[in-house]
Amino acid sequence: MTQGNSSHYQVLRIPVTATDKEIKVAYRKAARTAHPDHGGDPAAFRRVTLAYETLIDARSRADYDRSYGRGRGPFGGTSDPGPSDTWPSGHEDAHFDAPAAGSRASANVRRPNTPRNTAADAPVYVPPFEQYAQTGEVPLIPEELARQQVHGLPRKRGIFGAEARIQREMRTVQLISRQILPAIPAARLLNGLRSPADNSSIDHVVLAGYRMAVIGSMLLPPGAYAWNGSSLTHGGRSIAPPQLAHVVRRMQDIFPELNVTGWTVVHSTDGNLHEPVIDRHRRTGAHDTVQVVNGAGLARGLKQFLSSGPAPNTVAVPVLARLLRGMH
Repeated sequence: MTQGNSSHYQVLRIPVTATDKEIKVAYRKAARTAHPDHGGDPAAFRRVTLAYETLIDARSRADYDRSYGRGRGPFGGTSDPGPSDTWPSGHEDAHFDAPAAGSRASANVRRPNTPRNTAADAPVYVPPFEQYAQTGEVPLIPEELARQQVHGLPRKRGIFGAEARIQREMRTVQLISRQILPAIPAARLLNGLRSPADNSSIDHVVLAGYRMAVIGSMLLPPGAYAWNGSSLTHGGRSIAPPQLAHVVRRMQDIFPELNVTGWTVVHSTDGNLHEPVIDRHRRTGAHDTVQVVNGAGLARGLKQFLSSGPAPNTVAVPVLARLLRGMH
């Protein structure tokens, strides 16, 4: 790994989930080695000091962790990833509105004699954790954390309506945990993330292979609702769903190696996955970034979306690490 591409976490040899105490201990150890008075390199000592000063302050650490969306990465001094964060070539599943140079047609070309992985296969971690045992480097996140399929729970945000939010979000967690995660062992569900678009909250994100689903939750009475592309209507009443399109676009910008889509799942008050019924006034097009579905539609559509990627049994560790740092 080149020093210019080393992140603050790599400089201190700590995972991105390190606590303040672990940061302090790592800094003392690294400073003793790099200090010029002890025969160390002055430039290396400056990097160690900068890393410590950035990560020990909660606000500067949060800004640093979000900086990959502005052209600098928490896992690299520039937007170029370091060797431990590089992706194997030929895996990308380009977004549907990507330019021709990175189009789906070129990204999904299968290599000769290369078997296609299936969603039911055992998870493959990229980069593999075995390499850290050989090199002595500290992984971005602990292996046991990467192996967890569910991260976080719906959090109580605000004073009004918190109970309703938790109820609908818990229904989504239960639906994904029962219908999606057992079928796709590499899928990872993260709940309660900060939105990189406006610093609001994202209910859920599901990551599997090189595909990501941003999910918002609603709870409505049973009945027939019409979706016109911007709002749901029922009995002359218009209901605006969670605004996810700008979040999906922002996530796509941050993670260009992924195919990012948005889903709004509408739960019924009686728990019937096939209610409410959602009719579309117009056909959902290829350029719609958000799908509005009921529980059954989410289970069916999300499973198909995640499992049809080029490597659905892959756990992209750098992406998972970045998402974990963005949780509330």
